[in-house]
Amino acid sequence: MGASAVAMAGLWVAYTQQQQQPQPLTIAKVKGDLYNIVGPGGNVGVYVTSEGVILVDDKFTQNYDEIVAKVKSVTDKPIRYVLNTHHHGDHTGSNAKFLPTAEVISHKNARINIVEKKQPGAPRISFSDEQQIDLGGKTVIMRWFGRGHTNGDAVVYFPELKTVHMGDLFVTSGPFIDATSSGSGAEWTKTIDAVMAWDFDTVIPGHGDVSTRADLAKWNKNFAIFKDRLSVIQREGKSKEDAAKLVKVDDLGFQATGPMYNRTIAALYDEMGKK
Repeated sequence: MGASAVAMAGLWVAYTQQQQQPQPLTIAKVKGDLYNIVGPGGNVGVYVTSEGVILVDDKFTQNYDEIVAKVKSVTDKPIRYVLNTHHHGDHTGSNAKFLPTAEVISHKNARINIVEKKQPGAPRISFSDEQQIDLGGKTVIMRWFGRGHTNGDAVVYFPELKTVHMGDLFVTSGPFIDATSSGSGAEWTKTIDAVMAWDFDTVIPGHGDVSTRADLAKWNKNFAIFKDRLSVIQREGKSKEDAAKLVKVDDLGFQATGPMYNRTIAALYDEMGKK
């Protein structure tokens, strides 16, 4: 793992922790037997079945005890599976603590990233295109639709509830392209277009409030507008540093400050320049 990749991974974890660390974890029902744990790190989906619990992501390592406590506040069933939407430490930080009692599952690229970046808690199970989990008469589907935030983003589908957990393929404050993990801004909107083929009405983002299908579609449309605007600036011969200052995003609902935004601009600028 190169020094730039280490710096990027550390910066992203530090950024997400800084954004959410002050608040304690809370749990709220999304619908049916599906809950969402909010606090430092990514949103954690909690799906309760008669034979155990399926988690989607598990925040930072220091959140493990509180995650377990929040799950126990809604069910006495054990946590049987942890589904990683991607490899970043604010979504996989408690993997190692869950592995003795639960199976952790991710896309194969996410597992490769965890191993190569020497993160603890590499999943024992990984998949190429789709993985189905059947527990207590309920079904959960993980699918890889293509590159976006990273090269290993999995979307988790709860078909009975018409709900998806997007991981960081959908962050309400705007996209972050992790170029060190082969993320792709150019492909990202096509990836979400493919997700839209599923029948769902409710969306849990990687970070941010539970949203609707229409919210995700609007976000994806705004991302396409963002890319078009950046492309115009690039064709005018402006540098990537100038582009970060010139591209208009205030009407798109995207956060337009900070190191993650600047790195996203740089990654997308470089990617479009190779076309």
